Amino acid sequence: MSQKRILVTGASGCVGHYLSEALIKETTHELYLLVRNPQKLQVDTQARPGINVLQGDMQEIERYSDLLKTIDTAVLTATAWGGDATFDINVGKTLELMNLLDPEKCQQVIYFSTASVLDRNDKPLKEAGEFGIDYIRSKYQCLHKVRELAIAPKVTTVFPTLVLGGDATKPVSHITSGIPEVTKYVDLIRFLKADGSFHFIHAKDIATVVQYLIENPPKENQSRYLVLGQKQLTANQAIEELGAYFGKKTPFRIPLSVGLANIIIALFRIQMDDWSRFCMNYRHFTYKNVINPDTFSLPNYCATMSDVLRVSSVEK
Repeated sequence: MSQKRILVTGASGCVGHYLSEALIKETTHELYLLVRNPQKLQVDTQARPGINVLQGDMQEIERYSDLLKTIDTAVLTATAWGGDATFDINVGKTLELMNLLDPEKCQQVIYFSTASVLDRNDKPLKEAGEFGIDYIRSKYQCLHKVRELAIAPKVTTVFPTLVLGGDATKPVSHITSGIPEVTKYVDLIRFLKADGSFHFIHAKDIATVVQYLIENPPKENQSRYLVLGQKQLTANQAIEELGAYFGKKTPFRIPLSVGLANIIIALFRIQMDDWSRFCMNYRHFTYKNVINPDTFSLPNYCATMSDVLRVSSVEK
């Protein structure tokens, strides 16, 4: 493998940690890890030569304009999840960073979007742009504006589905942090039947795929829109696997419907924003073509609901 200068933004985040660790341990590439607070970066940056920690913020990305012109691969995981700076970081500064890269020198940009901006045919979901929360609307806007950049032909956009991950030395994802609470109600949940389906992917598996893409960018005839996820899982399958994990049999299931949910919402005057209501009615957040390590004949770390519970340290 040829030596590359790789920039990773958001290196101290959940996905950023797994990716940085993999690139440090499994490659000899020269790494530039951009973080706001180096103390939050819990990877061994002294493990080998060629690891450079850049203390900075996406809002000050122009500070690194000279360095950016020398980068071979940029992996952009940094994101603002909400707040006043959401659109500035997720749209303005992300586009500015891509514009500061040299289209002749840079071999690939791996840009992290979110699967929430795509419909079931892997096309932009207009509702995401119309009334998604700020995080989702900003990703939707950036997705469309990237096409206008000089470096656009070299941009590989990845769309993670529900992201799992985190442990004692890595930040825990929002989804993983909620799993122990959900499993407390297994005796109730296992009696429910729901219409819905989804995909998930562990940050370790994301790191495996991204590391593969760094060495093997999509070819001209291959899609540069890649949805990251394990195979589709229905809500009922998830509930059944949850019960099985705890060794609990379920003699009957009570169907839950959107109609019943709407009655409960009205009865208790529950406030729902437009995006939450859309998600409740949409229900099936699934995609035509999902990829994971198995796609490239690589080890799949977390492929099933049982794996999810195991790696989330849920005790039986």
